[in-house]
Amino acid sequence: MTQPSNTIDVSRPPLPPFDKDSAMAKVQAAEDAWNTRDPQKVSLAYTVDSEWRNRAEFVRGREAIVEFLTRKWDKELDYKLKKELWAYTDNRIAVRFEYEWHDDSGQWYRSYGNENWEFNEDGLMARRFASINDRPIDASERRL
Repeated sequence: MTQPSNTIDVSRPPLPPFDKDSAMAKVQAAEDAWNTRDPQKVSLAYTVDSEWRNRAEFVRGREAIVEFLTRKWDKELDYKLKKELWAYTDNRIAVRFEYEWHDDSGQWYRSYGNENWEFNEDGLMARRFASINDRPIDASERRL
């Protein structure tokens, strides 16, 4: 029997140290992955012991990331995300982002925030710190 993919660390290019092009590619890859809304797939970009702060919640490890993202996308329906490179250096990237989603009552929201990412030498994210604010919007105000 093979080992489950959520316990294996593999290289995840682009690798640090980052330049502008590789940092932009890393941000785009993260945006693309998160827009799949597939917790298992998204979790593979993180180290097995990755540390997160997401709003006021602290998460550690891929299994907890999968659980967190499953809860998130069960609540945040029709989620659509856009990320933008803010800054980079060596093995760190900062992004600003916005995403839109609606709850089960049909109320739409736009969520804004910033993330700070730290990568290991294999290009897997070891630390992710996210600050996020939500704003209710009308469906007619959607941009994404």
